Amino acid sequence: MNTKAKYEVERIPFYLHWQEKSPFKETYAGALDTIVVEGQHLKPKGVDAKTVLIFMHPTGTMNLLPMPNALAAAGIPCLTCASRYPHNDTALIMEKVLLDLGHYVRYAKEKLGYEKVIMAGWSGGGSLSMFYQSQAENPTITETPAGDAVDVKGAGLIPADAVLQLAAHVSRAITLTEWLDASILDELDPSKKDSALDLYDPDNPNGPPYSSEFVARYRQAQIARSAKIDAFVWEKLEAMKREGRPNEEFAFVVHGTMADPRWLDLSIDANDRKGPNWCFMGEPRIVNMMPAGLARYTSLRAWLSQWSYKHSRADGPKCAGDVTVPVLVVENSADDGCTPSHAARIMAGIKHSDKEFHVVNGATHYYIGQPEKMAEAVEIVKGWLEKKNLLV
Repeated sequence: MNTKAKYEVERIPFYLHWQEKSPFKETYAGALDTIVVEGQHLKPKGVDAKTVLIFMHPTGTMNLLPMPNALAAAGIPCLTCASRYPHNDTALIMEKVLLDLGHYVRYAKEKLGYEKVIMAGWSGGGSLSMFYQSQAENPTITETPAGDAVDVKGAGLIPADAVLQLAAHVSRAITLTEWLDASILDELDPSKKDSALDLYDPDNPNGPPYSSEFVARYRQAQIARSAKIDAFVWEKLEAMKREGRPNEEFAFVVHGTMADPRWLDLSIDANDRKGPNWCFMGEPRIVNMMPAGLARYTSLRAWLSQWSYKHSRADGPKCAGDVTVPVLVVENSADDGCTPSHAARIMAGIKHSDKEFHVVNGATHYYIGQPEKMAEAVEIVKGWLEKKNLLV
């Protein structure tokens, strides 16, 4: 394949639908037991390829993001796949997202005729792709963390031939926990705070650069806050069961979800990111309480499945230990969302030796205004696939 060629990309929308029994409805439109998902086939014109990259994020749609489009323009077909929870993760169950991803893999192989399928885990799709591959290789799950039936074990998930981790974070649950505002004492009233843990209180004597003792204390307080929300969730679920309402739900707000010391102290998980007082969504103090913050609106079952530090199974490094296929990990050195420890933890989690690691120096999370960095990342991916004889 010509590594420098630019191809015109045909953008082909498609829809998948199937029947799936559920005692309750968790998506807005459609019939109770019908699942409908949609994606786009980014097909380079004039390329007779039998390998496809599958991009999927638990809740986002990746149709217009730079990476899949750049790879398709470089001659590698891509599927950008939405789950049943597009742009709304309030009720998202990670185990059910695995089922959705399984239908896309089957469609790629059985309907589109691709011989090689590569999981392209970008950003939040990183831990999803590892979770999928671990269960496709060794399926075990028969229920969600909340105890609801979900037959991942019997779904016949088709394993991918390789996994890419591109500017990927370790998991939704671990990332959220590391971003939680540890100072919040009352989930119903976020103004009630432990001032000694409030990163945004100008009178807090514990300011950047933070001591290792403060960071350790802060991290433990974040985990404790996650566990406190766990306890609230279990209490609500058990109460509804006792009252004869086992299939009902309860939605709630998680305040304060962008208070990570690393955004204020560049020496923590250091890389080339923009500077202190900045994260990929803007000024962290503002993002901490803005409506679009991570995990801001959720529900009982969704919390346990995707956000709980203790109970979520979509743990990228842990799942990586069960993956036997080749893995490529690409880190962006100026990433202000997925800092270096994420890639390091993913690499450490992979137990076999068929893994490779690359850094794109100066690249940000989205490559915005960085076409040369995007091109470098594309060449890394393409070169690795060719070296592994994965481009058919």
